[in-house]
Amino acid sequence: MLIQNYISFKTIVRKEVRRVFRIWMQTLLPPVITMGLYLLIFGRFIGSQLRSINGVSYMEFIIPGIIMMSVITNSYANVVSSFFSSKMQRNIEEILISSTSPVVTILGFCFGGVVRGLLVGAMVTGFSLFFAKLHIYNIGIVFVFIFLTSAIFTLAGLINGIFAKKPDDTSIISTFVLTPLTYLSGVFYSISLLPPFWQYVSKLNPILYMVNGFRYGFLGFSDINIVFGLSMLILFTIILFTINLFLLKKGYGLKT
Repeated sequence: MLIQNYISFKTIVRKEVRRVFRIWMQTLLPPVITMGLYLLIFGRFIGSQLRSINGVSYMEFIIPGIIMMSVITNSYANVVSSFFSSKMQRNIEEILISSTSPVVTILGFCFGGVVRGLLVGAMVTGFSLFFAKLHIYNIGIVFVFIFLTSAIFTLAGLINGIFAKKPDDTSIISTFVLTPLTYLSGVFYSISLLPPFWQYVSKLNPILYMVNGFRYGFLGFSDINIVFGLSMLILFTIILFTINLFLLKKGYGLKT
């Protein structure tokens, strides 16, 4: 059984990773161009007219947030689109009737999403070097926050993919939930600049903790407590993984 699950995991991962590279003009290039435009417009054109934040330039301040935004959107999009395609092509049924464990199915699909998210994040990081020098305060925190964030949104994308019944369903959450939360997570501003009431409201946004934890790894300061933020990420990972496991075992949205 262990060997069979290993083969299944390797097969799903190979399919997912190959998909990312096979259609790289859709999966890798567009997000880098989009994030590059954010850096150019908000960082260079607008940011040059703004004062520094906590002793760093506005460009240096937004770069970690831009990187994290690219990781979030691409990790989510990769899994929801891939899993939904497997449902529509009905090849997900081959996995369901095999001896493949639901845990292996989750890990396999999410591995592809993490690969795409981290690849795009690395490419955006490299592109940002044309705009500013990056100084890493704590490489361990950078890696932990970006990896856990990518994992969380692959799991969230898988839930969306499980419930989606038509192509439009794969974009509703990202358009009406994910995008607003990302823009209001402190990517382009520090919540310390907000009135007390809006600071409190901002702290209800889970993406705030991801962006600020990642930013702390680069710049050494944050609007939130890093330990609390890391605890939140671990908790979200466990909850979303458990939900996916329950849904796959029950066959919600998969069995007819």
